[in-house]
Amino acid sequence: MRAAVSLILMIAATSGLAGCGVVAFPVRTTSAAVKAVPVAGHVVAYPLDKTADTID
Repeated sequence: MRAAVSLILMIAATSGLAGCGVVAFPVRTTSAAVKAVPVAGHVVAYPLDKTADTID
């Protein structure tokens, strides 16, 4: 029952994403996680941001 509710919520949340946004989402999520690294985070995340921009 709980898994079904989670699945429905996940589908509802992702249905708002259109086309290429679904493909770029994991790249943007990884970029956001990498930016949390204090010194080199933004440097490492820059190529990921550019990749996500290209996908969009």
